Amino acid sequence: MAFSFLADGGMPKAAHRGLRLAALPAALILLLLPAWAAEKPRLEVNDYQIDAELVPAAHRLKAHAVVKFTALEDLNVAVFELHNALHPTRIVDTSGHSLNFERISQDSVIRVPLTAALPRGSSSSLTFDYEGLLESGDDSPVPGLKLAYISEDESYLLYAGRWFPMSGYNTNRFTSTIRVTVPAGLTVIGSGQAAAPQSSASHSVYTFASTRLGFPGTLIAGKFASEHSDPGGVDLTVYFKPNHKELISAYAETAGREFQYFSLLYGGAPAPVLKVVELPGDTVPNAWAPEIAALNSQSVTPKTNYRLLADTIAHQWFGDEVSPASKPDFWITEGGARYSEVRYVQQVAGEAGLEEGVKDVSVGALAYDNTPLSQVSKLDAFSPEFQSLVTDKGAMIYHMLRWELGEAAFDKTMRAFIKQYGAKPATTDDLREVAEQQSGQKLSGFFTQWLDSTGAPEFKDKYTVYRTAKGFRVVGEITQDLDLFRMPVELKIDTDGPSETKRIDVAGTDSAYTVETFGKPRRITIDPNNWVLKNSPDLKLRTAIHRGTQLVQEGDLAAALLQFKNALDISHSSSLAHFRIAEVYFLQHNYQSAANEYRESLNGDGDPRWTEVWSHIQLGKIYDLTGQRERATNEYRQALNTNDNTQGAQDEARKYLSAPYQQERPRNGG
Repeated sequence: MAFSFLADGGMPKAAHRGLRLAALPAALILLLLPAWAAEKPRLEVNDYQIDAELVPAAHRLKAHAVVKFTALEDLNVAVFELHNALHPTRIVDTSGHSLNFERISQDSVIRVPLTAALPRGSSSSLTFDYEGLLESGDDSPVPGLKLAYISEDESYLLYAGRWFPMSGYNTNRFTSTIRVTVPAGLTVIGSGQAAAPQSSASHSVYTFASTRLGFPGTLIAGKFASEHSDPGGVDLTVYFKPNHKELISAYAETAGREFQYFSLLYGGAPAPVLKVVELPGDTVPNAWAPEIAALNSQSVTPKTNYRLLADTIAHQWFGDEVSPASKPDFWITEGGARYSEVRYVQQVAGEAGLEEGVKDVSVGALAYDNTPLSQVSKLDAFSPEFQSLVTDKGAMIYHMLRWELGEAAFDKTMRAFIKQYGAKPATTDDLREVAEQQSGQKLSGFFTQWLDSTGAPEFKDKYTVYRTAKGFRVVGEITQDLDLFRMPVELKIDTDGPSETKRIDVAGTDSAYTVETFGKPRRITIDPNNWVLKNSPDLKLRTAIHRGTQLVQEGDLAAALLQFKNALDISHSSSLAHFRIAEVYFLQHNYQSAANEYRESLNGDGDPRWTEVWSHIQLGKIYDLTGQRERATNEYRQALNTNDNTQGAQDEARKYLSAPYQQERPRNGG
């Protein structure tokens, strides 16, 4: 079931960082692993030679793949992942012997017993012939979500879809040559060196060769409007569907700026090539591959979705250039891309943009902070918990490291880390060692604190002000409840003159401090610029709403209501909490309770601003459904009077002002 929930902050739900399609987080989609894959792979794929044919009219894929691999230990059985809808018709070894195989469908696994044991360190190859229908998400590696799909409108074979036999998802780097045959008139986008397509009256053959170790294997085929440019020497092409042709130039300009910004920040990308591609609306909100940044059509909006685009492009450095060595290291790349997005927001919107971005990732970091980040192997990789940790808490670790090291040392660390581990997997210890080398600091305590522990401090302050011969002295104590916590923290002292800032060390539950000021202190704020992951009433409120919103996406409305009511316990005037409760009641067709909560939202704190316009629209819908047209039109007019067009609110109000809202009913009991 899909729910029409407005995202926090009013951004379109597919574009917003906290909401994802199909009840799964987008940033997590390219992290997804079957449960068995927490085990260390027993082989490493080195190279693929793939010939694939797409038959869009039949939703069919036919493929022939030669897979070269090396045994990581003495090997009797080769294990690969393959999309459940794809069925091997024959598997042969280097001697041409046909091999038996076992299919474990629930885990997308193919087990191939070898005719002879392969000693550790030895290489061999297997040849797979396989085919199948890719027409729904039923057999997807992520049940219900289409990651590999073939149709006459547009086809996509994402690396995450396991459309070719693979091992060590997102950790096993490989080379490849992929040849794909499609009906004439279709364009195919892939990674690597692209040969000129060989075309006939009926078919075209595209070839993509990737000689650099990485994660090629994503193919997108369809009919596109395109535009090529070379901003700052970047070979940039945008491929959008014809109905979004007018948006191409704006997205090309934004993508060029973002690519250049990250190039200056981290050093050159693996290749000075970028293809921005539109995906259909029935798959993930975004996806990346070497040289590719793909956005779901719902994420391609007239107001350029620069945040999601920045995160997607940043994976050229965090994902393609540097990759995780194991599942507990996924935070390095996913958190790195997420924090790169935050840094670009700061570049565009200044300190206010940084503040908002940090609040966003803080909410995700604290939403499920009951498992240490170093222990994420224990979590289901499909879960919101896993995404919150590797993506948002990972981003906050980078943010806090930036504060710990200082701006210059942090930037040196990131450039050195990406350069040293280019085209290689990296561990948390690798990142720590580079940071220590570049900063001259010992950071084992920092990484232990944020990766091996849970929780975040909630600071409290008590202080006394004394007059001195030169001004004033503040003698105070910061308290918090984490005994092992230790970090530098900034104090902002507002005085009757200019504000002053001081950096002090907080260690343990009680930390005394003394600071001198010229002006008389009026107020002291701990960590005013949010450099430290910490709890506060505002973040507790946001976190409860975030959890509730994710539960709605998963279809658990009862649990979602509990979370939203927890948010009201923190702040009864929260317009957003009341709005979320109203949405749940509306989904349950409990219109009286929904109307009451929409009115409470209108009478609340008005944060975020869009709750006003959408509360009026939703009240109008309720009045239409209950046969009260005059009251409905009054609400739509009030919505128009707000002049707030968040997520197309003005068009929505005008639409139902001209014709009453009617709720769609399921057909045939579905």
